[in-house]
Amino acid sequence: MSSERPLVLHTEDTSAPCAIRFEQVSKVYRLFESERKRFLAAFSKRVPFEEVRANDCLSFEICRGEAVAFIGRNGAGKSTALKMVTGVAYPTSGTIEVNGRVSALLELSAGFDAQLTGIENLRMRARLWGLTKEQVDDLLPRVIEFAELGTFIKQPLRTYSSGMRARLGFALAVNIEPDIFVVDEALSVGDKRFAEKCLERVHEIISDSKVTVLFVTHSSSSAQEFCRRGIVLASGKAVFDGPIDAAIEHYDTRE
Repeated sequence: MSSERPLVLHTEDTSAPCAIRFEQVSKVYRLFESERKRFLAAFSKRVPFEEVRANDCLSFEICRGEAVAFIGRNGAGKSTALKMVTGVAYPTSGTIEVNGRVSALLELSAGFDAQLTGIENLRMRARLWGLTKEQVDDLLPRVIEFAELGTFIKQPLRTYSSGMRARLGFALAVNIEPDIFVVDEALSVGDKRFAEKCLERVHEIISDSKVTVLFVTHSSSSAQEFCRRGIVLASGKAVFDGPIDAAIEHYDTRE
């Protein structure tokens, strides 16, 4: 594993022309035969493991207001790269710079506390995003209305179904007015009517020229509709970075 020390710099500076920068970023996971061996590895270097390089010397820069599609097969490293943008995962080596508030539609219920109510979780997550108490008080009614959870909003999250948790996470993510918006097109939330409302809201955010968009998709038509630039990933590497039409052609040719 690389001995380079990784660096992640996340600021709220929306005046910076660069929204996101990756410089030689690699993410390596260690796979063990069992959880017992994973535990033992904390005390001994002799425990065998396999290394998987999810991202490999990945470098790119995204300017503020750009809409960029990340294209690639399952396992290409798209989700890992975007998790590092959101702070859910950290690089093994390299440098990541993120300037602006990030909202992500990836793992919607990540970070929620099952013992807290829906409202309490919303307040906690909003404060972690750096919102003031006044901003949180202004935000909550919109989130609660969007989530459509009724009286469950005052119940502990342990009483929620997975779909209800996803609704809560989605409602918060799309109403905080992000500077950087990370969205997985394959995400499915709720029934058809609610899913259509979610898609409409995503379209509104993506159409805002001030918002930087990172869009994960397998659909060429969706990528062309929302993005002007495409980054094609394969085996953790960026194998193409350019205009969206050329990126799609490159991906289709590789397939």
